[in-house]
Amino acid sequence: MPLDRSGETEASEEAPLLDERLFFAPQGAKPASQSAKSAPAAKPTPINAEAHYHGHRERLRNRYRGGGDAALADYEILELLLFRLIPRRDTKPIAKALLARFGSLGGVFGAPVSLLTEVGGVGDAVALDLKLVASVSQRMLKSELTGKPVLSSWKALIDYCHAAMAHEAREQFRLLFLDKRNALIADEVQGFGTVDHTPVYPREVVKRALELSASAVILVHNHPSGDPTPSRADIDMTKTIIDTAKPLGITVHDHVIIGKNGHVSFRALHLI
Repeated sequence: MPLDRSGETEASEEAPLLDERLFFAPQGAKPASQSAKSAPAAKPTPINAEAHYHGHRERLRNRYRGGGDAALADYEILELLLFRLIPRRDTKPIAKALLARFGSLGGVFGAPVSLLTEVGGVGDAVALDLKLVASVSQRMLKSELTGKPVLSSWKALIDYCHAAMAHEAREQFRLLFLDKRNALIADEVQGFGTVDHTPVYPREVVKRALELSASAVILVHNHPSGDPTPSRADIDMTKTIIDTAKPLGITVHDHVIIGKNGHVSFRALHLI
C-alpha cells in the first residue's frame, strides 16, 4: 500500500468509519527495564478508550450537516475534506498548515503537487486528491459555459477562468473560441510562460480560430503576481491579434487578465 510522507499507511476506502477513532487508542505501557521482570505489566488500555479529540469528527460533520459551509471556518471545511483523505490522523493541524502556507482555500487547491507535499502530513496521494477536487470544481464551472452564449454568462466565465488560472505559478495564455452565436466551442491553453511573460503568436491564434470555424475569440491570461493590471506589452499584443484577425472576419471580444484577487477586462477599460 502507498505511504504518505509521514510514513503511515493510507487507509483503505473500505475501512470501517470507527477506524478513525480506534486507531489512536493508547498502547499498553512497556516495562521500564529488564530488571523489572517481576513487576506486573501495566494493563493495556481498552481499545475503545477516548482520545483527546474523540467525537470531534462527528461533531464537525453534524455542524456541516445542519448549517452547510456557512457554519464552518475555511480550515474546518478543509479539515472535513481531509477526514476522508487522511482517516487515521488529527487533520486540524494539517488543514491550518496548508492555509498558512498558501493563504486561502483557492491557494491550497491551486497549488502544484510538488508544493503541497512540502507541508507536513501531506503525501503524494493526498496532494493528488486535493488536485482532483480542484479539477472537479473547474469541470463543474466549465459545464455552465459549454454550448451557451458566453457574453450573457459573463460571471460564469470569470468564475471558471479564476478557478483555472488565478493560482498558477506561471503565466498561462488561454483562448476561448466562440461560434456565430457566441457559444463556447473550444477552450484551449496556447502556451505557458514565466512568472511575468508568456510568448503569444497572433498568427497561431488566428490559424486555430480558422481551423475551428470560430467567429470570435476571447483572450485570457493570468498574472501570477496577483495584480491584473495590463502591461504595455499586454496592450500591444492584443492590438496585434485584433489587427490580424479582423480582415479574416474573426472578432476579438475581449482580453481578460486574471489575478488572485480580481480580474481586468480590456473592453471594460475601453482598450478594445
